[in-house]
Amino acid sequence: MIHGRAALLVIDLQRDFATQESSFYCPGCHEMLPGVVKLITACRTAGVPVIYTKEVHRAGGIDLGRERTPGEPEHCVLDTPGVELIEEVTPTPNDFVVSKPRYSAFLGTDLGFVLNGLGVRPGDTLIICGAATDVCVHYTAVDAHQRDYWIKIVEDCCAGTNPENHRSALALLEQRQVGSRTTLDKVLGELEIYAKGLKI
Repeated sequence: MIHGRAALLVIDLQRDFATQESSFYCPGCHEMLPGVVKLITACRTAGVPVIYTKEVHRAGGIDLGRERTPGEPEHCVLDTPGVELIEEVTPTPNDFVVSKPRYSAFLGTDLGFVLNGLGVRPGDTLIICGAATDVCVHYTAVDAHQRDYWIKIVEDCCAGTNPENHRSALALLEQRQVGSRTTLDKVLGELEIYAKGLKI
């Protein structure tokens, strides 16, 4: 079940990761998008705030540090088309966008302040979807776990750098927080219950 209050984190569904012609495309991202859209809609209906993250780098990658892979081309560069969120998940004025220079959405960002301002605090639930399962989703979920949030990784609304890494990351997250792996259908059912609770 969803513990306490909840927020949805939509991780890095940007053109460089979520469009099939990109060299950084996460396999399966295109196929999972209808489910992500359904999840976002259900969260808005249930009164769960939606927070999008965007990986954003300066040209030349001086802010990447040890996260830069040798020979890796630039990606998600500030003021380039690849950094933009894909059209299918365009935020509404009631949504929030957090830019991040590293894998975790908590590192060097104001995500903690945004969540606190929304009343979503340690002991509450973060529903997480997006890309890549084994990189930014994983690092964000681990940081959330270490900050004492309950996490729900919607596995059929995530895409990894490849299918094997996707499965491995989900297994590791489940090992760290038992019950963190879930499916879209399960979360949609929990959101219906959550919405009724908010109306009491």
